[in-house]
Amino acid sequence: MCAIVGSFFASSMSPYNGLMHVSREDPHRVLAGLHRGGVSLELSTLDVCFLAGLQLRAEQDGLASFGEDIVFDVFEQVCDLVDPSIEQSRKRATNTIARLRAQRLLARVDGTGIISAGEYALTGLASVIVRSFLEDEQLTRESLSLLTGAVISSIAQVRTAAQRADSEAAWWGTVLAPLRVTVGELVGGIERRQRGLDRQQEDVQREIGELLQADWFGALEQCQSLLDATATTLQELNEVLLRDSNQIQGLLQEVQHAAATARITDVEAATLQVGEQVDRMVAWGASRQRAWSGYYQYVHRFLRDVVRLDPDRALSQRLLEQIRQWPKRPFAVIVASDAHIRLLRSVSARGERLPVGRPRADRDKDVVTDASATAGIDLVALVREALDAGACDLASVTRVVLPQIDTAERYRSIGRIAAIVATLATARLARERTWGPVSDAIEIEDWSLEQAHKDPAT
Repeated sequence: MCAIVGSFFASSMSPYNGLMHVSREDPHRVLAGLHRGGVSLELSTLDVCFLAGLQLRAEQDGLASFGEDIVFDVFEQVCDLVDPSIEQSRKRATNTIARLRAQRLLARVDGTGIISAGEYALTGLASVIVRSFLEDEQLTRESLSLLTGAVISSIAQVRTAAQRADSEAAWWGTVLAPLRVTVGELVGGIERRQRGLDRQQEDVQREIGELLQADWFGALEQCQSLLDATATTLQELNEVLLRDSNQIQGLLQEVQHAAATARITDVEAATLQVGEQVDRMVAWGASRQRAWSGYYQYVHRFLRDVVRLDPDRALSQRLLEQIRQWPKRPFAVIVASDAHIRLLRSVSARGERLPVGRPRADRDKDVVTDASATAGIDLVALVREALDAGACDLASVTRVVLPQIDTAERYRSIGRIAAIVATLATARLARERTWGPVSDAIEIEDWSLEQAHKDPAT
């Protein structure tokens, strides 16, 4: 209801509402009037289909109004299609007609009251609602070029008429009327197609989401083509709007100058309103291009940083599982930052400071056993004995070797044991490694080993 009232409010504020010029009113006064009048719309699927059926019947048979027999016939056809189980369709049609008339969607135009069969017609509000569902006008480069060309041609004719007008009647007939009707309808056609393009963008975004849900990695090319096609369309439309809007504004300024010279205020006001409509079109093109640019960059970043790096969804699924298990297995990141010492000193602009550098060196160093820490203990032999005894993981090897080492040296020896195990056996790859105790006070991250004895010296 709010969306429909908002559309009605926007149309009432439009400079050109059909063929009638509607003056601008205070928005607060308009909203207060709608509130006092209790404006509301309640339409079911059957009601919308009924109104659409009447509109299509009028277009097919060229009808300006509908007799009562046609109205009931259309309602029965809609009931057969939407809900065949409806009984007493004629009584249901009478109630539906009364409800639509109360909401100003259907009007009785025969003027004879209840003494004869009625004749009905769709109101302007009903026509707008039906057109929003039936019409799928999309703005393309070709249609926009044709419409802006028609606008330029019409305003050029209005400018010529304004330069030749020598009476108030000439101003009203050859200048003001074309501005309000012809130019207003053309600009309104562009705005309707803009709304169609907005719906198309929503469909593209929904289609991209469905493609990624259906085929995570295989939808990359299709998503890329959809993004590029829409971005190209918006860029072309913006170029046309920027190119033709300058010419339109120039013609309108000439008409406005002629009207100001002749002191025809109504023409000046109409010219300003048309110029504001053109400015809104240009602003629409710029805003849609900026919005699509942000969405384009976001999707590309998602495809590059998430989809391409995780084609099997292994990382995303693991992260999702960790988030779900957080209440039972919480995790956190603790970061400690040191306070910076602020030293105020004078800055010398003179002197060239050499860049800080240091010689390059090989950072990979071989593991060297500290003879003083493990004096009299052959860790390699102990580890090899543990592996030969059947130890199949790092924790088992460490639990066997640690009791033979002095208590003060056990913590430092754990790293050396792991390095020796890495040279004597191969660890199996696993996405998540468990932690296991190796003593009363120490736990380590465990490895599952594939024993493959080799010389640790190599």
